[in-house]
Amino acid sequence: MQAITVRDPDAGAEGLALTDLPHPHVAENDVIVRVHAAGFTRGELTWPGTWTDRAGRDRTPSVPGHELSGVVEELGYGTTGLTVGQRVFGLADWSRNGALAEYTAVEARNLAPLPADVDHVVAAALPISGLTAWQGLFDHGGLTAGRTVVIHGSAGSVGSIAVQLAREAGARVIATGRSADRDTALGLGADIFLDLESDRLEDAGEADVVFDVIGGEILDRSAALVRAGGTLVTVAEPPTVRPENGRAVFFVVESDRGRLTDLVRRVRDGRLRPTVGEVRPLAETPAAFAPGRGRHGKTIIRVVPDSPSRAGRQ
Repeated sequence: MQAITVRDPDAGAEGLALTDLPHPHVAENDVIVRVHAAGFTRGELTWPGTWTDRAGRDRTPSVPGHELSGVVEELGYGTTGLTVGQRVFGLADWSRNGALAEYTAVEARNLAPLPADVDHVVAAALPISGLTAWQGLFDHGGLTAGRTVVIHGSAGSVGSIAVQLAREAGARVIATGRSADRDTALGLGADIFLDLESDRLEDAGEADVVFDVIGGEILDRSAALVRAGGTLVTVAEPPTVRPENGRAVFFVVESDRGRLTDLVRRVRDGRLRPTVGEVRPLAETPAAFAPGRGRHGKTIIRVVPDSPSRAGRQ
């Protein structure tokens, strides 16, 4: 099969290459998925799990990309809850080969059924962004109706979903970003937009939850926005400045089949719209990883080319 692989931790995106690899082995409780579309995170080339397995052993050449949508090709021994030929989507394990390949092995528990009327490209944009937004706002932030949330990076793949989920939950949403993001954030349901390049962040006032995906100075300054009893939540880096009378939480997203099912139901109902940017073929993955891309939605790699005859069988 063909896959995107990387061998050198120091090479960055330039080290990505289209390679022929053996068909993956299906282990106990695994499934083999024929990948139709896949997503990735540019920062994953710096993650330890990209280079070593859970025991710390080198596992290069590694296949990056951990969001996927496709069709179950094969079941491992003991696998339950899924069937061969079923459409699925989900989040692959960080320490195993990922989804930028024609086939990938995934633990069945990390996959959720994909309804026939949701496109694979849309589904591949949902796992990391959707789960991160939900877990940050509700599991870690405790956001509820009537409370105020500040969402940094509100037009990005995670932030845009967070704005929609917070709005649906009945929260007051203060969105931040660059000036070009204003219309997008307000169109998704934000009550107020602050331009991080020209507005004062402190003008956001106090918030019950601040959800950060940027880190650095913005994360540090955000601690002062958290009202007593509130929470600063970030996925960017462990915070060094903490709210005076609140909590600070840094977390890494976790797979959750039930929540994925709930999120894709919202997509079907029109209550949630993942922001998809560029859609590229597998061979163009190295260019898609280049810095500065993906500013206008999540880049998705379409592994199975468009085909009218195939579309009817997905």
